[in-house]
Amino acid sequence: MGIEMPSISSDVIRGYNDTMILFILSREPSYGYEISKMIRQLTDEKYIIKETTLYSAFTRMEKNGYIESYEALPGTSGTGKKRTYYRITDEGRRYYRAKCNEWILTKEVVEKFISNEEE
Repeated sequence: MGIEMPSISSDVIRGYNDTMILFILSREPSYGYEISKMIRQLTDEKYIIKETTLYSAFTRMEKNGYIESYEALPGTSGTGKKRTYYRITDEGRRYYRAKCNEWILTKEVVEKFISNEEE
């Protein structure tokens, strides 16, 4: 029997979905499917964000002024269906930095209670 790879509970990571999305958008504007794919790739398939989670995060972050959306045709060819793209705002960059600092503190606290010793 092989060792089962641990998966990340959505409850554990929920507070950092926005941070992951903002990280990707801080590199360049993007759209839902591409952002979802990047999260999957960057986590080596250990975390797959649900579509409903992703789009509710877009709605919440746009309402809070962290991102803004716009419609554009995909690629440089100008062909295809319009997509909704998202880009990070200055307020979103400030929020991202605050969440990164919060994570450093959270990790420091939680690691005090994590043991790698076998029972």
